[in-house]
Amino acid sequence: MGLELEISHVSKNYNGNPILRDCSFVFARGRSYVLQGPNGSGKSTLFRILALLEPPDRGKISYHDNGRVLENNLALRRRITLVLPGTGIFNTTVFNNVAYGLKIRGFSNAAIEDRVSDVLAAVGLAHKRFHRALELSSGESKRLGIARAMVITPEILFLDEPTANIDPVNTEIIEEVILRIKKEWQATILMITHDPAQARRLGDDLLLMQNGKIIPS
Repeated sequence: MGLELEISHVSKNYNGNPILRDCSFVFARGRSYVLQGPNGSGKSTLFRILALLEPPDRGKISYHDNGRVLENNLALRRRITLVLPGTGIFNTTVFNNVAYGLKIRGFSNAAIEDRVSDVLAAVGLAHKRFHRALELSSGESKRLGIARAMVITPEILFLDEPTANIDPVNTEIIEEVILRIKKEWQATILMITHDPAQARRLGDDLLLMQNGKIIPS
């Protein structure tokens, strides 16, 4: 489980303004990386590029599986996932929100039931499975976003401020889930946080984003 990700001389501009400047780094499989830095330093832009949601202006993104370079195609994109700060929730039940990723992948109803039930239990939302997802609290919505990522067992998981603006109880639950993903799946995890203590709790490697570049701490 887990992929290796290499970026080489990646740059990105918006409206002529440089956001990323010649970024190079290798993210080893099975490790957790926590990225910190001031607002506007390019963290979220970097994550969107790494998650293959938008291309860089210059440079190269390479995913490796046991030394083999993978093509940028649907098969690869289904092995990675990005959880954004604002979870895009569908106007349906909690269960259906989590099940969606499995349905489009062609999983059987029995497999969907098993997987979604397990994941909802892991994030503490089993009792909410038939509730309307739009009625969840902000902390529960964050947990729902994690559950939707977990259910497809990504090999690289990008988490953009997964505990921003929520209470300590929900923060603790999400941190426990992240540690579980790391331990049980050996997934490669990349996470953005502004909390230095959280970075130390969850990260194998701490990185700083400054002036559009990645700087190992």
